[in-house]
Amino acid sequence: MITVANRIYVAPEYSDAFEERFRKRAGLVDGMPGFVSNQVLRPVNDGDPYVVFTTWNSREDFLNWVRSDEFVKGHAQSGTMPKEAFTGANKLEVHEVLQDSSRPDLKPEPKGGPFKMH
Repeated sequence: MITVANRIYVAPEYSDAFEERFRKRAGLVDGMPGFVSNQVLRPVNDGDPYVVFTTWNSREDFLNWVRSDEFVKGHAQSGTMPKEAFTGANKLEVHEVLQDSSRPDLKPEPKGGPFKMH
């Protein structure tokens, strides 16, 4: 199992518009093989990023998503907010799950080395 955290720095005056985009998201990821969950985390401290946090059964499942037509369709509205809505570059973090307290029988994700999307 892996997690993917996309840290997105949003200017405070654009936070409502940013959140609304996620409320109206296409939801195509929800039906992808190996997809477990999606959380959009709102920062509570000034200057901290939003975090779009997804969980996948495997690295391969996530790669299949980012290489799919559904990914392109699902991100079609990503570029509709103005550049000034973002206060910094987003950062994508991928982690291999070693342990999950809600799934004690989960086998740790094998070490996969550096992550390359393409």
